[in-house]
Amino acid sequence: MAAAMMLAGTDGARADSLSKNVQADLPSLLYLYHDLHRHPELSSKETRTAALLAKQMDELGFKVTTGVGGTGVVAVMENGPGPVIMLRTDMDALPVSEATGVPYASVEPGVMHACGHDIHMTSWIGAARRLSAMKSEWSGTLIMIAQPAEETGSGAKAMLADGLFTRFPKPEAAIAFHDAADMLAGTIGYSPGYTFANVDSVDIVVRGVGGHGAYPHNTRDPVVLAAKIVLALQTIVSREVDPQDSAVITVGKLSGGTKRNVIPNEVKLELTVRSYSQPTREKLLAAIERVARGEAIASGMPEDRMPVVTQAEGPVPATVNTEPLTARVIAAFEQRFGDRVKRRPPTMAAEDFGRFRTGDSQEIQSLLFWVGGVPQDKWDAAGGDSAKLPSLHSPFWAPDPEPTILTATEAMTTAALELLKKR
Repeated sequence: MAAAMMLAGTDGARADSLSKNVQADLPSLLYLYHDLHRHPELSSKETRTAALLAKQMDELGFKVTTGVGGTGVVAVMENGPGPVIMLRTDMDALPVSEATGVPYASVEPGVMHACGHDIHMTSWIGAARRLSAMKSEWSGTLIMIAQPAEETGSGAKAMLADGLFTRFPKPEAAIAFHDAADMLAGTIGYSPGYTFANVDSVDIVVRGVGGHGAYPHNTRDPVVLAAKIVLALQTIVSREVDPQDSAVITVGKLSGGTKRNVIPNEVKLELTVRSYSQPTREKLLAAIERVARGEAIASGMPEDRMPVVTQAEGPVPATVNTEPLTARVIAAFEQRFGDRVKRRPPTMAAEDFGRFRTGDSQEIQSLLFWVGGVPQDKWDAAGGDSAKLPSLHSPFWAPDPEPTILTATEAMTTAALELLKKR
């Protein structure tokens, strides 16, 4: 009832046939959500999930292609002249053991939809149902994709490599959303411009000359050198990046050595590097190499034992909410949802949705918005302090399904109708 009241009129949102039809579809959507949540699948292994989504889209009259980029699904509905619009969901879960206690908890040991992709898929299906039923109200081509392997940053790349924009109509605009663990369920958030960061995974192999721990003067200790590099890397962001820009260099793993009294030959550092703009990204990567080499020289390391810096994985590009698409869709959201729509700062987290407008596709407009998922009672108990709430990727993250799915479904449908409205 609370969710229905929220959609019906709270904060000035207009109660209309779309809201009523989404509400009427809620029992079926919740059934789908519970099924998806119980049966999560890891990145690139989303076979059951993809088959379920493909069947639903086929029944709605979409032309469905499976196996795109591995397990990806592409569903196309052509409905007269007009723009080509893409709505995207991701499908993969995480290697996390669920601890939410919900009655529909994962039955797959050590696997959980801890990032809310089950919410994404359910609302994507909800929007597809509405748009299929409302074909008389829009004109153009609707491309709906279910993407694998978002969590590994490889799914969008795989779909593009498999001809997403050549085998199927290339969109003028791409829309997606993400559930938010720091926003009240049923609210909508957006960030104009950069919204998710570039991500580079960097490895540094710190090489030395090993030997007995009792005779360090006969060695060149890579453990000490690695420690110096870790500390020196922290000055790159604090002293070389404009304070009004955003960047992160985190050393998430340091490994090396075999025994307490043996100085090893090498130590490995594993970094995650975050930025927004390409110039800042390039500055960070160059500085990491310079700092690693400089510290090695200062430690007297011979030239043939200089650190080796490599990219561990392909970079994930930043996600940008472009204009004028963002302004147009957010205006439609504000008209429908009122002050439930909130502007929020960008995040340094990753989302490979940004890859859909790289290469020769940079002309594609894009928008990724947020839909809050925090239950009202937990939000109130935390006093709105997100630090007191389970985060995304937490084994305790359990969004409030009803208001989150209702809002996300209506928002995705609203965005598509705005862009495909008949002239």
